[in-house]
Amino acid sequence: MLYSIIMRKLLLIIGILSLFNVAFMYNVANPTIGFTLQAAISVFIILYGIFLKKIPKIVHIITGALFLIPIAFSLFLAIYGNTKNVDYTEDAVIVLGAGINEETVSKPLSRRLNEAVLYWEQNKDAYIVVCGGLGNRAVITEAEAMSRYLTARGVPIQNILLEESSTSTFENLAFAKEILDEHFPDGYRALLITNDFHVYRTVHTARLLGISAGHIGAPTDWYTIPVNYLREMTAVVYRLFYPDITSLESGLS
Repeated sequence: MLYSIIMRKLLLIIGILSLFNVAFMYNVANPTIGFTLQAAISVFIILYGIFLKKIPKIVHIITGALFLIPIAFSLFLAIYGNTKNVDYTEDAVIVLGAGINEETVSKPLSRRLNEAVLYWEQNKDAYIVVCGGLGNRAVITEAEAMSRYLTARGVPIQNILLEESSTSTFENLAFAKEILDEHFPDGYRALLITNDFHVYRTVHTARLLGISAGHIGAPTDWYTIPVNYLREMTAVVYRLFYPDITSLESGLS
């Protein structure tokens, strides 16, 4: 009886806090499918807590098993994304966009750019391709905002190449490849930088485009983990069933 009461309260607290997290994220980040998924799961947890006593034991077992799948999936994405494979002799760094607010880079994007600065400090011959067009909360392109961020931290403007047309992961990489193919007609070695949860899909997409590159995963702020990992798991699963990399990318980027 006591266990049931504790579990019920715990589920209600988790569900309510998760909904608050969704509301907070909505005000600081561009909405994605991850928002909808987290909101739906939050409501499910709240309802599960309310009707806990009436739910059969077999349903508890099945529900617990189903929740283990996204947890394991998230661990895989996190481990993959935090395992870097660079030797600091690469010719170019591709930094994927992650949204800006007017002219200010978002927190996830600043994490990516900080990794690019740290890399450049150890390989100052490298060119940095900054990717991203004009977003719905921006007054300049993501690439321009990223370039300003990098130059303010010491990266010479001549080492920065702007890709200002893309709106998705696929376009980030495809358009960056066009720039680098023209800049390095004899070939080049590249490095991909994005947030850790996004590395696996980025590397997979790059390979499909013919880009063989190392990767560095930037850290993810704890309060953004549910939204970002739910979105990313959906994108990866979608890619498995619909391998056409040009489809639905803008909604899952």
